[in-house]
Amino acid sequence: MFSSLPARVGDPARQQRHSGWPLIRKILIANRGEIAVRIVRACQEADIESVAIYADADRHALHVKKATEAYNIGPDPVTGYLNAHRIVNLAAATGCDALHPGYGFLSENPELASICQRRGIKFIGPGADVIRSMGNKIEARRSMQAAGIPVVPGSDANLASVAEAVALAANIGYPVMLKATSGGGGRGIRRCNNEIELRRNYDRVLSEASKAFGSAEIFLEKCVPSPRHIEVQVLADAHGNIVHLFERDCSIQRRHQKLIEIAPSPQLSDTQRASLGDYAVKAARAVGYRNAGTVEFLMDQDEQFYFMEMNTRLQVEHTVTESITGIDIVREQIRIADGQTLSFRQEDIQRRGFAMQFRINAEDPKNDFLPSFGRITRYFAPGGPGVRTDAAIYTGYTIPPYYDSMCAKITVWALEWEELLNRARRALLDTGVYGVKTTIPYYLEVLKVPTFRSAHFHTGFVEEHPELVNYRTSRPTRELAAVIAASLAAHAGY
Repeated sequence: MFSSLPARVGDPARQQRHSGWPLIRKILIANRGEIAVRIVRACQEADIESVAIYADADRHALHVKKATEAYNIGPDPVTGYLNAHRIVNLAAATGCDALHPGYGFLSENPELASICQRRGIKFIGPGADVIRSMGNKIEARRSMQAAGIPVVPGSDANLASVAEAVALAANIGYPVMLKATSGGGGRGIRRCNNEIELRRNYDRVLSEASKAFGSAEIFLEKCVPSPRHIEVQVLADAHGNIVHLFERDCSIQRRHQKLIEIAPSPQLSDTQRASLGDYAVKAARAVGYRNAGTVEFLMDQDEQFYFMEMNTRLQVEHTVTESITGIDIVREQIRIADGQTLSFRQEDIQRRGFAMQFRINAEDPKNDFLPSFGRITRYFAPGGPGVRTDAAIYTGYTIPPYYDSMCAKITVWALEWEELLNRARRALLDTGVYGVKTTIPYYLEVLKVPTFRSAHFHTGFVEEHPELVNYRTSRPTRELAAVIAASLAAHAGY
């Protein structure tokens, strides 16, 4: 039995659609947090009703407050968000004609897409067959190889034994990476620098793969040392039109978890950028892709690109792409699911300036980035030119301990790289999150590093700079006074 919050009064003119779209009238958002808020806003702009879901722990969450309707999915903080049948049943029961999975939870679960199709609910994402094939790293590698896209040397099938892994590693050379075939999110991955580490990690990765993904299948790849992590945003409709929206640089990461994302990459030439965009479109076409997706690549020290994986969903970092192109990716997702053609051709898409996204995590960088959940005693978002905030927090909100630690994203745009760095610093200093520790002071330190400022960094950046956690924990009196004064002025309406 689903319990609901009071529904808002609908606009009598809601059924009157403009410009011939959308046919979709009501969307269930199968997610929570800031991405659910983001999708609600897209629905509002398109005059589409939105249905939020929430566990008891999310009863006071921002997406619940902002959606047209909201329904409780049970007391357990997680299982309700992972019950595909129950979520689709709710979508049907509430008159939704579409479902948006967001990212995380069931967003890359082919069963959710299949259930939606069987129930006549439009799934705002690719088909189940594509999700399934791209979720299998071995199958994804084979598809890319067949399409002529370079892949990292490695196994062409799941490993049958540690002996097979040792023999393959000896052939391609150390270091190598053991990876879960059905993995994602940085889990089920171990680097092995020699045979001893390979033998020691083999059973660990098998166990991690089984626990995290329900599949004890792993494969091996050559490790690309100190790579750049570059990904390309693609959009594809059901009429054969596929475009790319340029690339994002996701090299600033910790333990395979992204922290800062930049679009376009300041480390690529225009020739490299064009080549990578062509690869991404070719990859999407090879697998019959539809809707929004991301093709991820590694660039080695010789500036060679290798396919890594395809994410069959909206990405956390889609905001930087929107900032440099002016394209609302979520809006296009809805249009594509509605059976419409893309709003633009490849030659219509232009990039302007640079954008950088900071994941504001409720973590303590000084304590090995351990989560710092609790009540937000005071919160104010940054503003000014070129600054965008996507958040799921507010003053008085208690961050529950059951979910991902990201509570907000700050996206900064500027015409020039140096201007972007200065604006990013200003925006971070302009952000106030009190009551919990966050990654904001850590990012301020990152912005000082010469190699980052000169746009020369790779995925080992965080590990190479352990000193970045040695920042001062208290703000100078003058700065704190300015922050308080600004907050009071804002509250008073000045």
